[in-house]
Amino acid sequence: MRILHTESSTGWGGQENRTMNELISMRERGHEMAVLSRPGARILERAKEAGFQTFAVNMRSAVDFPAIFKLRRVMNTFHPDVVNTHSGRDTQLAGMAARSLIGRPLIVRTRHLALPITSKFSYSILPDHVVTVSKYVESYLVKAGVPSNQVSTVSTGVDFSRYDRATVQGNLREELGLTADSLLIGTVAILRAKKGHNEILDAAPEVLKRFPNAHFVFAGDGPQTENLKARIAADGLTGRVHMLGLRRDVTNVLASLDVFVLPTHQEALGTAFIEAAAMGVPAVASNVDGVPEVVLDGQTGLLVPAQDGKALIEPICRLLGDPIFRQSMGANATEFVRRKFSREVMAHGMERLYQRLLEAR
Repeated sequence: MRILHTESSTGWGGQENRTMNELISMRERGHEMAVLSRPGARILERAKEAGFQTFAVNMRSAVDFPAIFKLRRVMNTFHPDVVNTHSGRDTQLAGMAARSLIGRPLIVRTRHLALPITSKFSYSILPDHVVTVSKYVESYLVKAGVPSNQVSTVSTGVDFSRYDRATVQGNLREELGLTADSLLIGTVAILRAKKGHNEILDAAPEVLKRFPNAHFVFAGDGPQTENLKARIAADGLTGRVHMLGLRRDVTNVLASLDVFVLPTHQEALGTAFIEAAAMGVPAVASNVDGVPEVVLDGQTGLLVPAQDGKALIEPICRLLGDPIFRQSMGANATEFVRRKFSREVMAHGMERLYQRLLEAR
């Protein structure tokens, strides 16, 4: 199959990470893959590095007729069997471009978010089928009126070959100039308000009081970067909470952690939890949306109410204070995600879905 992925977001997060994993794993299965996004998009940069054909189209709004014509030209050049769209703007534009073609490609929309939908048209009418990353999102879309036979769940998959503690030891303590016995609590996520970094800062003073050798690390960048830096300084946490910026060595960061914490307000599934678990790091997470499908409370991590920073204190301290409990939970997490959320399982699910939909046409 020839599959064109479109993405109007220019940033990098779990959504783009899933798309890259699908590109790589589907290419390994013999399919021809390409990516289309806006100029300067990080997914174009990474796709080029990985050897994929890429196309840049400036999608200025959801109704951008020059962009639709350019998208048509790309599709006439690449000749996709499937166009898989990923965000609102590219779904509207690529969907309209594809539907205007003679012998048009199959249109699949992947829904990565747990937010309320704003346009039923881009789920029920424009695409032929919608793929969701979790059962929670599938259930929400059906309740919102999308026909159940037009929605399928294919959970996000991770390339576990990169997550090997034997080859990734983690040198973050050395990088930060910390002692070998320092305890590290960290998160890897885009710095948006809804990821809950402020709740982590609410909990940090008490955790640091109980564990004087503990440090917090935030890996990622985003719109809250300056606000978080200002709060860290204002709360007197400089030197105890470390802003790492956007990291390409996520496995190294995760391998350095004792506890992964991400009190997100909304999360369709949570690739970051899968990656932390793959590295044997137990999570403290919000009990929201699709998160319980990845973090099994009391088995692979500990769940807390969302938007309650103080609720993070006891779970974090419990894990920090009991190394045997922490390591056991981390081992459980690794076994669970490797069985359920591998990149190969995701690729197999997407391949079967594409084939079934193409055959039905």
